[in-house]
Amino acid sequence: MSDYHEPQENMDEKTLDTARILNSLKEEIEAVNWYNQRASATNDPDVQAILEHNRDEEIEHAAMALEWLRRNVPAWKEELETYLFTNQPITEIEEAEGEGEDDDNGDENKGLNIGNMK
Repeated sequence: MSDYHEPQENMDEKTLDTARILNSLKEEIEAVNWYNQRASATNDPDVQAILEHNRDEEIEHAAMALEWLRRNVPAWKEELETYLFTNQPITEIEEAEGEGEDDDNGDENKGLNIGNMK
């Protein structure tokens, strides 16, 4: 079974590489989940340490895949730069980014950046 939804010969190399990275990212995230569950379930501290080490290696691999996506796919770059390494509540970041833009009347929002008070 193929991971491609379109004929492979119809895609350029960048699309194929992106598919490779996305598939690898899925696999790394799945491995992180499995190792984490196994580390949590064991009562043997040596087994737990090995599994946590393995889990952390998979996290490294996932981070490398994300970095490739950031460098090579503009939409990934935009979203990762918006959401990563911030301290705001995650679900409020997009709203905060929209503040200061024109409102429905075409007037520029000015004020205390506490949101629309209408």
